[in-house]
Amino acid sequence: MKIIKNELIYLATALMFFTRIPVPFTIPYSSEIMNKSQKYFAWIGLLVGLINAVILYFCAQLFNLEIGIVLMMITSVLLTGAFHEDGFTDMCDSFGGGYGKEKILTIMKDSRVGAYGTIGIILLFALKFLSIQALGSIDLLKTLGIVILAHSSSRFISGTMIYTHQYVTDIDVSKSKPLANKPLDGIALLVGLISVLISFAFIPDGRLILAFALAYAGKICMGWYFKKHIGGYTGDCLGSVQQVSEVLFYLGTIIAWKFI
Repeated sequence: MKIIKNELIYLATALMFFTRIPVPFTIPYSSEIMNKSQKYFAWIGLLVGLINAVILYFCAQLFNLEIGIVLMMITSVLLTGAFHEDGFTDMCDSFGGGYGKEKILTIMKDSRVGAYGTIGIILLFALKFLSIQALGSIDLLKTLGIVILAHSSSRFISGTMIYTHQYVTDIDVSKSKPLANKPLDGIALLVGLISVLISFAFIPDGRLILAFALAYAGKICMGWYFKKHIGGYTGDCLGSVQQVSEVLFYLGTIIAWKFI
């Protein structure tokens, strides 16, 4: 019973920090609990993807595909509190306007959004909208499965950076976001991967392995860039990897459907 209770605490911790979905009970918090909750990051992505897919389907029926996509994107932002999108804008501002590790980290902790962040998030949203539109115009039902898989896979891919790169200590710890920054064992990584495999069940198309590979390649490139300039990753880096991986998954699906 204690093991089940602890796992529920880890799951609720991940749900509480990565969504605005209310947790109906008080849970303890510690850095250890936060670190152990990382096994459920991809599961939170699965849940968010499911909600997004439902919104997209019904809104596309009520209005049209384009309006449905916009309302789905709005739902996603409200559901997660723009947690990952905020990391992406901070990443754009810091690496776009900073020179050297100290300056980059200083800008990253600034709550204001600059030109790089504004331009970056607009282009990201535009690319996300157009890629989902392209997929939905081919097959809406399959696109629903792709949305679920993209959310789950992108969070799993983002979480793997904890295993492959070094966490960079925030220059101002008092302002740092709660973050799982220590890798767990292989079993915990497998728990996250299971959610991705479950997501694949919604659209069992072997061609989507290409989409997953492209998304992971994006993580490798971003990880290399982060390591070169700041020596590792921060919470904002993880958020940016999630957003970019999600879009790359959509683009990879378009490539797979078009050429394979």
